[in-house]
Formats: sequence, C-alpha cells, structure tokens
Amino acid sequence: MNDETTLSFEDAFKRLEDIVARLEAGDLSLDESLALYEQGQRLARHCSQLLDAAELRVQQLNEDGSLSPLYE
Repeated sequence: MNDETTLSFEDAFKRLEDIVARLEAGDLSLDESLALYEQGQRLARHCSQLLDAAELRVQQLNEDGSLSPLYE
C-alpha cells in the first residue's frame, strides 16, 4: 500500500519503525535511503495528525463531561 494516509496509527508507526531500522543499518544506496526518508516523513506526519485528532477528541469529551479527567 503506497497511501500512508489510510493506515491506522499502529500500522503507520510500525512501518516508521521498520524504515528507521533499515536506514540505521546503513546498507542502502543513496537513492533508496532518500526514498525511505521521504516515506518516513509522510508516515511521521500522518502519525502526528492522528495523535492530534485523538488529543482533540479527548479534550472535547472532557469539556462536555462525558469523560472524567485523568488528573484532578
């Protein structure tokens, strides 16, 4: 699958971890490294957006009283 934006957070994060491991291994060509780096950037952005959306959802739930605060 080439469209990272359809992945769940868990799947995107796992792919990102795999990319980091491959890049750290250091056995890729420059072109392969750049392609993986670009894909990793897209995955990191997608994960960040998913986390932001989850945080907003929790904040909204807290505001209307549907979810008790974690810390009081």
